[in-house]
Amino acid sequence: MSEAVEGHYRVLRRPRVTEKALKLVDHGRAYSFEVAASANKIQVRKAVEAIFNVKVESVRTMNMLGKYRRLGRHWGRQPSWKKAVVKLRAGYAIEDFY
Repeated sequence: MSEAVEGHYRVLRRPRVTEKALKLVDHGRAYSFEVAASANKIQVRKAVEAIFNVKVESVRTMNMLGKYRRLGRHWGRQPSWKKAVVKLRAGYAIEDFY
């Protein structure tokens, strides 16, 4: 694997396959990914276009705060992470998303 492709996989961590994410795929050609916390919209766009061979129309990013959880009487916090919602141009789709 070349360094350029390896860098794209550092930006895109994993797809977010949830009920809400699947509704976005069905209605609006939008795909949800967990991305590196330091990644910006341009890096996400280039990574999606290179890995999936599609054209991106827009990218929206958001920082998701970790939730507080309990284990017995002890409280802990899950780590925070960054999410990107990528909308593709008309005529393009990611086949093996789910």
